[in-house]
Amino acid sequence: MSKITFMGAGSAVFAKNVLGDVMLTPALRESEIALYDIDPVRLEESYIMITALNRNINEGRARVTKHLGVENRKDALRGADFVVDAIQVGLYEPCTVTDFEIPKKYGLRQTIADTTGIGGIFRALRTIPVLSDFARDMEEVCPDAWFLNYTNPMAMLAGYMQRYTGIKTVGLCHSVQTCTRPLLRNLGIEYQEPVKERIAGINHMGWLLEVINGDGTDLYPEIRRRACEILDNPPDGFRDLVRLEYIRRFGYYCTESSEHNAEYNMFFIKDKYPELIERYRIPLDEYPRRCINTIARWNDERKLYVTDNVTHTRSLEYASYIMEAMVTDNAYKIGGNVLNTNHSLIPNLPAEACVEVACLVNRAGVQPCAQPALPIQLAAMNMTNINVQLLTIEAAVTKKKEHIYQAAMLDPHCASELSIDDIVAMCDDLIEEHTRGGWLPEYH
Repeated sequence: MSKITFMGAGSAVFAKNVLGDVMLTPALRESEIALYDIDPVRLEESYIMITALNRNINEGRARVTKHLGVENRKDALRGADFVVDAIQVGLYEPCTVTDFEIPKKYGLRQTIADTTGIGGIFRALRTIPVLSDFARDMEEVCPDAWFLNYTNPMAMLAGYMQRYTGIKTVGLCHSVQTCTRPLLRNLGIEYQEPVKERIAGINHMGWLLEVINGDGTDLYPEIRRRACEILDNPPDGFRDLVRLEYIRRFGYYCTESSEHNAEYNMFFIKDKYPELIERYRIPLDEYPRRCINTIARWNDERKLYVTDNVTHTRSLEYASYIMEAMVTDNAYKIGGNVLNTNHSLIPNLPAEACVEVACLVNRAGVQPCAQPALPIQLAAMNMTNINVQLLTIEAAVTKKKEHIYQAAMLDPHCASELSIDDIVAMCDDLIEEHTRGGWLPEYH
């Protein structure tokens, strides 16, 4: 019997997906499931939901416990085999609001702000200390557990955990398994399974390097042709124009959405060229809108989850498949975020970088698969983000403000819009606001 601890169990919909998947997996159905959160209301709602789910789809086989607050965190973790991390430090209010509103005062607009850029930097800085506490507790009470991280900014958090803690960990994202087939469908390309794909890069900027149809045909020539046709005359409602522009200019499609990638570079969100926002249909302030809508929807739909009738169908989330592979030794392939130690996985990216590559999972754990060097233009694009990731981790470890400034100065979006003085002043305002709210330790 395995023990699975879910950190941030108040994320009810995601907890339902992961833990519902666990209950529908024969090798995991009798697990002990420990729910942990710091919000008593959200924890109780998730406990009611998961308990009902256990009864409805699992005949009560699992043992479900709840653990509230930092003082009970070690009990939640004690003896765990798997720890799933899905926390958001600071939530929408106040921290996400801060991440958007202060940069706006300097003329810096964002779309999602959870991966890189100034929003991603500060999300990492307030989350790394919490993950450090998790790791310290795990090293004491479940040192052999696997830490399955779903929290953003993925590369910064997974990179920190892999370099500065003794915990076995892999970063997991939805974007790899939802990349190729939606692209083919959106371009109107008929395909035949099994489609062979190869993806490598970094989280949210992994590159679709090969797409081979089930009949052996290389689909990329047709992908490139149709991408250019759509860019020249976009259909009404088509929202993936940024990534199609990547295909036209850099030759390859990337894993994460256009609204994300619009802010990962210096090309699209530019005060001097406001027409680009309309041309590429870029949804500025998208993440705050999503947060507001999600909160409202949860208030309306809570009764559908916190109910005796809740049920579940197994999802495509990696977590249960990873646990199953490790417990049964039946191999499974994932796209995982792992350290590029000794340049062993992607040779033309830094050894300290957290890269996203295919990984084999079995009883031996997560085993990353080495890739050829990326095309030089793709490695260069990744490096613009890796620079920010590595300096943000350095800031979190050293507590030096200068590394926060340097991370922001090297961010392509910040640097293309603001002067050095404005970047430093913006960082100072964000540091002051976060420190005042207790979300950051003291920096010097």
